[in-house]
Amino acid sequence: MNILVINCGSSSLKYQLIDMEKETVLAKGICERIGIDESSISHEPAGKSKITTKVDMPDHTAAVKYVIANLTDASVGVVTSLDEIDAIGHRIVHGGEEFANSVILDDTVIAAIEKCNDLAPLHNPANMIGINSCKEIMPNVPMVAVFDTAFHQTMPRKAYLYGLPYEYYDKYKVRRYGFHGTSHDFVSNRAAKILGKDRADLKIIVCHLGNGASVTAVKNGISVDTSMGFTPLEGLIMGTRSGDIDPAIIGYISEKKGLSAEEVIDVCNKESGVLGLSGGLSSDFRDLTTAALEGDTKAADALETYCYRVAKYIGSYAASMNGVDVIVYTAGIGENNAKVREMVGQYLGYLGTELDLEKNAIRGEEIIISTEESRVITMVVPTNEELAIARETKRLTGK
Repeated sequence: MNILVINCGSSSLKYQLIDMEKETVLAKGICERIGIDESSISHEPAGKSKITTKVDMPDHTAAVKYVIANLTDASVGVVTSLDEIDAIGHRIVHGGEEFANSVILDDTVIAAIEKCNDLAPLHNPANMIGINSCKEIMPNVPMVAVFDTAFHQTMPRKAYLYGLPYEYYDKYKVRRYGFHGTSHDFVSNRAAKILGKDRADLKIIVCHLGNGASVTAVKNGISVDTSMGFTPLEGLIMGTRSGDIDPAIIGYISEKKGLSAEEVIDVCNKESGVLGLSGGLSSDFRDLTTAALEGDTKAADALETYCYRVAKYIGSYAASMNGVDVIVYTAGIGENNAKVREMVGQYLGYLGTELDLEKNAIRGEEIIISTEESRVITMVVPTNEELAIARETKRLTGK
């Protein structure tokens, strides 16, 4: 069974074609600058070099057509026709309270997703464009929606309610939703399997540290709290996002800078985080680490502040679960930046965690990086959201 996984952004489209018999990636790629000048598609068949081609992509439907053309091309393709694509899995950022599980897409589901557009205006409309484009080109291929928010629908009310007038939740659904759920689910489950244990018997804290970052408390197999909130802006300091701030800052900066509230929030999303803290140097942790070693104090401050915030969330979730058995790092920074893991670990001695610095230096592999004496196991588990989406798609549409 071949499943095409689609992840649509406002001007991009990532894809993977996965053979679910062996769970191997047949091809992957990305369409960039959709609807913008100099758009391109990068296509990488398994075992072959990546090919990047500049093409005219006025919209996502055109992008999907290029994806199909590359997948079925005689020289760089991996299937002979659309008939060999059995199902499509779509990443959907926000499912609101409506969806606690992945679902087969139909008109009713699509209408419900569209109702969540106000909750994720930067993401859901783009996700819907991907769905509609695939419907137009492959109308008879079953499609599945896999929601970033679904895994967190198990959170108790005490974790997801804000200290606001209750009518804001009742009427407008203002609450903590959490994101990266597909990754947190996949990684916590994989960590338990590596340890030869049942996830239902463990208290796991997953640190998904990428350009967007979040921490989740997974107790007995379910999400009980997570750092991202009503939007993906809350929580950790991130690449360009501020994370937690005093909400009064919005009004204060608005007045001081002559900006609207919307413009200040845009700054919090796109110009803040470690990019802002480093004085605009970079949102890439490799650049920050190098600059800090060379004596750049702003870069050093950005790294210290970031790691401190991660450690604070780990501590708070250890408290919320009344203990922790496993701490797992994943995503680009979590999997590859040994310095960040070491800096976070320096705050966690009270939990009985101790890193093996030699093992911690290994990048991008499944590995236990804590010492044998450590009371809390610390691990690195690479995430694979595309495979998780493909598995859900197979589960719901499998023949």
